[in-house]
Amino acid sequence: MDHPNIGVALRKLVYFVAATLDGFIAAPDGSFDFFPLEPDVAPYLVAEWPQTLPTFTHTQLGVASPPTGRFDTVLMGRVTYEPGLKLGYTSPYDHLKQYVFSRSLAPASYPDVEVVSGDPSAFVRQLRARPGRDIWLCGGGQLAGQLLDEIDELVLKLNPVVAGSGIPLVDRGFDPHRLTLTSTRPFASGVVVLHYTRQTDDPA
Repeated sequence: MDHPNIGVALRKLVYFVAATLDGFIAAPDGSFDFFPLEPDVAPYLVAEWPQTLPTFTHTQLGVASPPTGRFDTVLMGRVTYEPGLKLGYTSPYDHLKQYVFSRSLAPASYPDVEVVSGDPSAFVRQLRARPGRDIWLCGGGQLAGQLLDEIDELVLKLNPVVAGSGIPLVDRGFDPHRLTLTSTRPFASGVVVLHYTRQTDDPA
């Protein structure tokens, strides 16, 4: 879709997420511990995508503090935010500006993040027009479904796992969107990182 501020470089919204072969990003309860951080994938993430690693893992993984990269903001749905909360991490990505989209969380109870209860698409359009670096969409499926028209890039860490059910990559009514594959990165562990960009002009 077209965006305002033609001629101004807008911040890109990048959906960077792990998924199973059958298209799920988490278990039905929102957990994702069945995605191990494979030894051959970890150095790649540290080198190329350090900002997508939770702050509390940086020391263990040897990530510079603060990590540098293309992002300064992360977006999460409530279900994506909750697994960290259960482990006591109220600010999982403390090195980034954190927005959690929820109509049920009380903002005053979660001061380490900014809770957004309004329309995600309208919020993102306002956010991307402000000065800053690109924006990382961390999850989950419902939020990705609402923001599908705003996503500029999809970076998929495809794992050699079939889950059977769970939270889908995009939770939305039938609405095909064609993407352009720009790069692939296979690993011996079976993980493949697929990088797609939005196709701006639909084929006739």
